[in-house]
Amino acid sequence: MTRIPYDSLCLRTVLDELGDYVGGRVQEIRGPNPTDTVLTLYAKGREAMLLISCHPEFARMHLVTKRRANPPHPSVWVSTLRARLDGSTLESAVQIQGDRLCVLTFTGESGTHRLVAELMGKHSNVILVEGNERIVGASKWIQPTQSRRPVTPNTAYLWPPVLAATETDLPGKHRQVSAQDIIGEAKNGAGSAFLRKLVLAGADGLETSNILSVGNGAYPLSVAALGLSEVARTSLSIALEHHYDQAIPAAAADALKHSLITSLERVILARDVALADLRQAVERGAKAGLNQLRGELILAYGPNQPQGAKILEAWDYQGEPISVTLNPEIDYKLNAQAYFERAKKAKGALSAVSDQIDRLGRDRLAVMELLERVQAAMRLDAMRELHEEAQTRRWLTVAPLPTSKKEDRPYEGHRIKSLMGPGGYTVLYGENSESNDYLTLRVAKPNDLWLHVRGDTSAHVVIQTANKPERVGPELLNFAARVAVQHSSSKHAGYVSVDYTLKKYVRRPRGAAKGAATYTNEKTLNILSDTS
Repeated sequence: MTRIPYDSLCLRTVLDELGDYVGGRVQEIRGPNPTDTVLTLYAKGREAMLLISCHPEFARMHLVTKRRANPPHPSVWVSTLRARLDGSTLESAVQIQGDRLCVLTFTGESGTHRLVAELMGKHSNVILVEGNERIVGASKWIQPTQSRRPVTPNTAYLWPPVLAATETDLPGKHRQVSAQDIIGEAKNGAGSAFLRKLVLAGADGLETSNILSVGNGAYPLSVAALGLSEVARTSLSIALEHHYDQAIPAAAADALKHSLITSLERVILARDVALADLRQAVERGAKAGLNQLRGELILAYGPNQPQGAKILEAWDYQGEPISVTLNPEIDYKLNAQAYFERAKKAKGALSAVSDQIDRLGRDRLAVMELLERVQAAMRLDAMRELHEEAQTRRWLTVAPLPTSKKEDRPYEGHRIKSLMGPGGYTVLYGENSESNDYLTLRVAKPNDLWLHVRGDTSAHVVIQTANKPERVGPELLNFAARVAVQHSSSKHAGYVSVDYTLKKYVRRPRGAAKGAATYTNEKTLNILSDTS
C-alpha cells in the first residue's frame, strides 16, 4: 500500500478552506481524546468544526462534519483552551515557511493568543502562546530531560529546530508549477523538500483537485500518475475526514492484531514447553515398575552380595539377566528402599501429570483456534471482541518462560511447581518447607487463595486470582484442594479436610520454622483422596 502523507501542501489547502471562517467566533472547544482538539467556529451565519490532531502517526488539521465526543471531565489542556479562547475571534490562520506548521491567532477578553499547530509526525504538538510569547498550555508537555527543545509552562515559545522562522517569514515570490511537477518530484524521492519550496512560493498556477484515494490518503492533486485510484470530493477536508475515519480504526485493528498474535504465540510456546516437561515426567513415571523390580531384586539377592558392591547382577522374573546399580556406602536394605521410594514417587505423580497433559493439550488447541480467528479478522470491532475473549480466558497474562540462566531461575530457584487449573488459572504449590515459605510469603498476593490440608503436613497451594478471588469457582477450588491432598501425608487417608482462605489472612508465627503457617477466616473442603 502507498500511504499518502498529510504534508505541507495539504495544510496549505486546508488553511485556504479555513479562510472562510477567519473573523468567526469560537463557540465550543472539545477534546475527544488526548491527541485531538476540536474548535467550533461561527462566521457569516455558518458553523465549522476544526480538528487539530498531534497524534504521532496521524497528525493533521482539517475541517470535520461529524461532532466529536465530549468527555464529561475535560483534560487540563481543554480547560486551558476554554478559559483563554472561548468566545474569542479567529483573526488569522498562517502557515509558517511552507512547512507543516501553522499559527492561529485569536483575540478576546483574555487578550491575544496564538495556537501553534506543529504537525510533524511523532514530534507533533499543539501549543497555546500568549501575546508576550509565553507558553500557557500544550497538548503535550515536554520536559528538558526529554528534548533539547522543551515545552514547559511559563517559558518562551521556540520554533522547531527545522525552522529558522518568524511570523514575518511568510510566502514570497510566486511561481508557476503543475501537478505533474509534483508527481515527478515525488517519484524521484524529493517530494517533501520540493513541496515545502512549492508552498513557500505560493504556486498560483497549480491545478488542484480534492482527491480521496481509498486506503491510501487524501490529496489536493490527482494521484492517478502514481497508479492509485481516486475519487473526487467537494473539499480536501471532506476527503481527509473520509480517509482518517477508515485509516485510524484500521491502524488500531492492525496494532491490536499484532499484539494479540504475539501474545497468543507466546501462550502456545509456554504450553509446548510445559507439555514437553510433563511428557518427560510420564517417561520417568513409566520407570516406576522397573524401580520396583530393582528394589525387589536387591532384597532377594542382596544378602549374598559383598559389602560395598556397586553393581548387583541378577535375573528378573522372566529369567533375563539384569544389572542393578547400588550405592556402596549403604547396605542392601537401604538400597532397596531407595528404589521403592523412586517407584512410589513416580507412580504417585502419574495421575496428576496425565490430567495436566490433557488439560494443557485442550487449552493449546483452543489457543490455536483463536489465533486462526485473529489472523483472519480485519475490523476493529472484531479484533476487540477477540481481545476480550483472550483476556477472559486468561491468555494475556502468561508468565515469562524460565531460562537456563541461574539468575533468571523462576522463584529464585525454590522448588515451586506451576499447574494450569480449570479456567486457565495458575495453581502453584511448594515441594518442601522452604519452597512453601517462599511461595506464601514472597510469591502469593494478598487476594490470592491459599490452601492447606487441615491439621497435617502438606504443600502450600496458591491460586493466583489477579485480585479477583470472587471469580474462582468450585471446580478450581476442588482442583487446588486435590493438589494439596496429593502432596500431603494424608494422601491415602480417604476423605481429607482442606482449608482455604485469602493469603492476606495467612502468616508465619514469630520464631516458627520455615513452612509453618497460621491462618484465619478459612473455609473447608472435604476431598476424597487416592486410597489405592
